[in-house]
Amino acid sequence: MSTAVAGKGLEGVVAANSGICWIDGDAGVLSYRGIDIHELAVHSTFEETTSLLWNGILPNELELREFESQLTLARSLDQRMIQMLRSFPRTATPMEVLRTAVSALSFYDADEKDNSHDANVRKCFNLTAQFAMIVAIYDRLRKGLKMVPPDRSLNHAANFLWMLNGVKPSETAVKTMDMALVLHAEHELNASTFAARVIAATLADVHSAVTGALGALKGPLHGGANEGVMRMLYEIDKAGADPVEYVKGMLAARQKISGFGHRVYKTEDPRATHLRKMSEQLGKDAGVPKWFDYSRAIELYINADKKLNANVDFYSASTYATLGIDIDLYTPIFAISRIAGWAAHIIEQLDDNRLIRPRAEYIGPPYPAPYIPMEERG
Repeated sequence: MSTAVAGKGLEGVVAANSGICWIDGDAGVLSYRGIDIHELAVHSTFEETTSLLWNGILPNELELREFESQLTLARSLDQRMIQMLRSFPRTATPMEVLRTAVSALSFYDADEKDNSHDANVRKCFNLTAQFAMIVAIYDRLRKGLKMVPPDRSLNHAANFLWMLNGVKPSETAVKTMDMALVLHAEHELNASTFAARVIAATLADVHSAVTGALGALKGPLHGGANEGVMRMLYEIDKAGADPVEYVKGMLAARQKISGFGHRVYKTEDPRATHLRKMSEQLGKDAGVPKWFDYSRAIELYINADKKLNANVDFYSASTYATLGIDIDLYTPIFAISRIAGWAAHIIEQLDDNRLIRPRAEYIGPPYPAPYIPMEERG
C-alpha cells in the first residue's frame, strides 16, 4: 500500500499539531503563541517570552515575578558537574561540552524519572538556567580563569554575560543579549525541535530529548551558520579586502556564503530585521562599525545579485563579535535561547503524547526480489 510521498527533507509536510509557533514564510511572519515577533523583540524579555511559550499566555506582573524567581533559583550546578567540566579536554568545543554535560545533568535531577507535567516544567526551569551556566563556566575554565558565581539580582541575559566575562555588563549589552535570546527562542519544527519531540514521544526523559536537540543544533546546516559568517568577515578583514569583491571571489569558486536564504521564509527573515539594527547600533556605540559595514555591503550585493535575503544567522554574527564573544560560543548561545522553545515543545508533546512513527516511500528493488544463493552471485 503506497503512502503519500513527502518532499525531500520532509519539506512541506505537516508533522504535528502545535499551539506554540506560527510562521507564514511567504509574508515573513513569525509569531509565538500568535504574538508577532516584532512585538516581542521590542517589548518583551527572555523570561516573559519563555513564560509565554511554556504557559500559552503572557504572564501578569505577579506571574512574571514568580517565573523569574523560579528561573533564578534554578541557577545551581551539582559540584560533581563542575568537576566534570574541569575534566573535559580544553580542546573540546563549547557545543560538545554543552551536549555532553546536559546528558549528565539527568544524574543529579530529582525529577529525572518523573514524566508528569509539573515535573517536566521543573526540569525545564533547571535546564534553562543551567545551559547558560555551563557555557559560561566552561569558557572561563578553558581560558584558565576563575569561575564567576551567578548573581541572582540579575536577569537571565545579564547573569550570563556576568558569568562569562566577570564584569557587570552594560545596559546596552544586556538589552542586546536579551533581545537576541527572544529572537532565537522558538522556530516551530526546525531540525532540533523535531528531534526533541521525536525523542520525547518515546517517553524518554526530558534530558534525553534536549540532548538530542543539541546534537541536531550542532550541525552547520542548522545552528552553526553564524560561525561561518563571522569567520568570513574575519578573513575579509585579515586580507584587507573589499567585502563585495571578496564575496564575488567566493561565489566564483562555488563557495557557500553563510547567512543567506531560508527553507521557510520567502521574504526577509523577520529576526534579521532586528539583528541588523542591533549590529549597527552596537558597532557605533563600541566604535567598531566595520563588522556591520562589511555585513551590510555583502547583504546588499547578495540581495541584488542572487535575490537572497539575510537570515537570523547573518547579523547575529557581527552582533556577538561586537559584544566580544568568541566564535565557538555562537551556537551554544543559540542553544541558551532555544531551550525555551525545545522545552515548550517537549511539554506540549508529553501532555498529549503519541509515538511519532512516520513512513518512508520505498524506492528499492520491487518486491518480491529473489534471494540468490551464494554460489550464483557474481
